[in-house]
Amino acid sequence: MLFNVSYRNPKITNTINQTVGLPFTLKERFALKGIGSGKLYINSSSIEIHNLLVLDSYLNVCNIEIRPDGIILGFRSLLESYALIIPYYQLKIYKGKAEEYSIYGNKHFVKIKADSPKIHRFMKKTLALKADHSSSSNQGYY
Repeated sequence: MLFNVSYRNPKITNTINQTVGLPFTLKERFALKGIGSGKLYINSSSIEIHNLLVLDSYLNVCNIEIRPDGIILGFRSLLESYALIIPYYQLKIYKGKAEEYSIYGNKHFVKIKADSPKIHRFMKKTLALKADHSSSSNQGYY
């Protein structure tokens, strides 16, 4: 789900919180050693996101916020802020090239440049949280 989050809209906030969960508490953020990715450079993206990114001449960058039930991939275009909401059950992360991660969610994708060990550690943390979430949500279905 792709949302324009430039302006406070309770319906969008509610939808985001129901889809990927409420933000982590401060204590949980310290336990996870951070929940944000920092600046990530976008190499390519799905057509809907690409059409937003080409509207300005700035560098195409994004960031990722981890939530209890998914991730929020945020980026800016012109003066607007956008959020791609991806619950863990739809999240797919591929490492194609040595320096690139592909993040897929439903019909959208973003390929980001991974040129530092910090980005690799963050993506490993995201994959581990996704695995923990899927194993805990499958309990009781044996």
